[in-house]
Amino acid sequence: MKVVSVEEAVAMIPAGASVMVGGFMGVGTPERLLDEIVRQKKTGLSLICNDAATPGKGVGKLFDAALVSRLTATHIGLNAKAQQQMLASTIAVDLIPQGTFAERIRAGGCGLGGVLTSTGVGTLVAEGKRQIEVEGKPYVLETALRAQFALVHAFLADYLGNLTYALTARNFNPIMAMAADTVIVTAENIVPVGVIAPDHVVTPAPLVDYLIANG
Repeated sequence: MKVVSVEEAVAMIPAGASVMVGGFMGVGTPERLLDEIVRQKKTGLSLICNDAATPGKGVGKLFDAALVSRLTATHIGLNAKAQQQMLASTIAVDLIPQGTFAERIRAGGCGLGGVLTSTGVGTLVAEGKRQIEVEGKPYVLETALRAQFALVHAFLADYLGNLTYALTARNFNPIMAMAADTVIVTAENIVPVGVIAPDHVVTPAPLVDYLIANG
């Protein structure tokens, strides 16, 4: 794990990269990283996140700046700009049931090829996907989700890169930290090793590649 500036971290993300961003309607989202992505104008991003947030908040900033070419998410209902871009076909949107979304990311982090789910059987969700019968019940095979980069926000990080999260700000951050080639973290507080009790570590240090320096 290496401590870097936010400018250095975002400079590593090329235009057109696939990027997972933690958060749920802006809660638990690494805002400093998103602000810097906008400043550096990283275009053509394939964004994987729970939702499109709202204009001016969270990943909504990326739609404000027209930096997204593809969105994989569970809903975009509170971001009119993302909806407009989808309807204008300036972004491709893949909407996924939320539980399936989480499991596909978890599968990506655990080295699994995908998951079997009954969600979506017999609906548009299942079209074009492989269906497998297990003990007489049909399931849809949903493939694993991974990305080149995961942008994660934690409450506490220590100097090794161990992370813990605050309440609902935890949301998708831990599983995304497992499912990307490069993991970049912002934390509200960076503390000495030992401050986070071993039993309280949610994301262990070996998963973290870069920690953004505070101050």
